[in-house]
Amino acid sequence: MAAQPERLKVNAFGDVSVVEFSDRKILDELCILEIQEELSKLVEATTTGKLLLSFKNVEHLSSAALGMLVTLKKQLEEKDGRLRLSDINPQIFEVFKITRLNRVFDIHPSVDKARVGF
Repeated sequence: MAAQPERLKVNAFGDVSVVEFSDRKILDELCILEIQEELSKLVEATTTGKLLLSFKNVEHLSSAALGMLVTLKKQLEEKDGRLRLSDINPQIFEVFKITRLNRVFDIHPSVDKARVGF
């Protein structure tokens, strides 16, 4: 049985875990479940609870993926952690605005700006 591909690339910058998505399109249920599983493991392993998700590679995002992000935020908050998002494509950001999730999430234009004061 082949190993499943890594859907996330994780780098540590000080006490912040910066996560980049490997997939350009986060649309299908299997992909979202695999990403959610990887992110949940990361949340469990983190000691600081500071997680920054960079969407710089992502061109398309489904509504189910938005639900996964809400779940992730709750998981982190239960551990007194914090979640920030960055590099969101303007089309995807419109969906955040329409659903008012731009008020729920701490969103920044770039990883560097998101790391400031984290």
